[in-house]
Amino acid sequence: MTSRTSRRRFISQSALGAGSLLILRNAHSARSFQANESVNVALIGVSGRGSWFSKTMPKLANVVALCDVNDRRAAEWYEHIPKAKRFHDFREMLDKMDKEIDAVTVATPDNTHAVASAAAIRRGKHVLCEKPLTLDVAEARALRELAAKYKVATQMGNQGTASREFRRSVELVQDGTLGEVREVIAWNDGGGQGDRQPPTGSEPVPEWLKWDLWLGPAAFRPFHSEWLKWHVWRDFATGNLGNWAPHTMNLPFKALRVDSLWNAGDLAPEKRIVRVEAEVSGIHKHSFPRWELVRYDIPARGEMPPVRITWSNGSGALEDKGIRRRLEELMGRPLDRTDKDGDGWKDWAGVLLAGSKGLLHSIAHNTTLTLMPEEKFKDVARSPQRLPESRGHEQEWLNACTGGPAAMSNFNYSGPLAEFCLLGNVATQIEGPLEFDPVTMKIVNNPKADQLLRREYRDGWSL
Repeated sequence: MTSRTSRRRFISQSALGAGSLLILRNAHSARSFQANESVNVALIGVSGRGSWFSKTMPKLANVVALCDVNDRRAAEWYEHIPKAKRFHDFREMLDKMDKEIDAVTVATPDNTHAVASAAAIRRGKHVLCEKPLTLDVAEARALRELAAKYKVATQMGNQGTASREFRRSVELVQDGTLGEVREVIAWNDGGGQGDRQPPTGSEPVPEWLKWDLWLGPAAFRPFHSEWLKWHVWRDFATGNLGNWAPHTMNLPFKALRVDSLWNAGDLAPEKRIVRVEAEVSGIHKHSFPRWELVRYDIPARGEMPPVRITWSNGSGALEDKGIRRRLEELMGRPLDRTDKDGDGWKDWAGVLLAGSKGLLHSIAHNTTLTLMPEEKFKDVARSPQRLPESRGHEQEWLNACTGGPAAMSNFNYSGPLAEFCLLGNVATQIEGPLEFDPVTMKIVNNPKADQLLRREYRDGWSL
């Protein structure tokens, strides 16, 4: 979509429920939007994953500022958006351009998602933050609460949420088309790097890199180029539970109303406990296991029965732990390992919901819908019947920024989804089952694991 988002006048009432209007009230940057006036957006992180927003946002909004700590990687995007002001420190950008910025996108390494998003929200800015939203569970809770307090429009970058197939799948599951769903398998063949020890020694900091800002709230350490391979390290990344699970497990989390447990304060604690246990190739303090199998046991939600959601990551879990065999047994076909269309192994990742009346399969991004057995469901409508169709994930958020309905993956929903996924990263560092209370955000049976829900920030950084 190349049309610019028009501004609409804010209405005076607001609510925080899904599908409601999120209105920026009481925030000092609040202002009404006139027809045909674009949202002023600042991009925090313009290279790497941020390049998606560097390409997309100029078509949809008025990009007024660019912030990146790596001048070498950001150079082409500085040229692409020459009129935008440039910064290295998002805090300085927000201070100097407070009145010129309505909203921000955040696409930095996972380590700085929360601090950048929180700084913007506290200044009354709307925020679209890439998945996994945050590095740890406590940060996700903090962003959810901040977004509610400051009444800003938010969205997490799990773009499959905007697809027609995702929305229709949610409807079908909640309408009982599959019957009772008691088993879900989400899988990814990627895996992690296995045991990796931090680099020793130091190297000169490149002139194009702002090393202290790159570290953000993480503990200071001398520069070494190995740290820039940040997806390897727990200090800066979240593994595939952060990189892929917010896409792949999005469908069962929403369709099976798992998110309702985060608002179940009226239930007795034992009725809302999510039990999590992991098998891993090895427990590593600094890096991620080569394979992990995380089982989430979810209690009943209203009329929906208890369900086990299994996250399988890495070929070791898929092959050696019997996940591929179970998937093929349920689907009645082998996983497709061909490359006949030149796009690699088709079934390298995906999700399968198994119900008493049928199955639903979708790919890793939740952008396809396959019902099985196909003959039984051939007449089922494939377009959303009740949920609104989206004009695009980013456009949906921009519409919310100007007074429209809340984006579907707003932080009130995606915050709990992020907590759910990242809870798996806690389980991969602990032996034995964990019992997590989603209302109080506490692991009630293991104090050591409970401490892993949050991390310490170094001086100068906070939410």
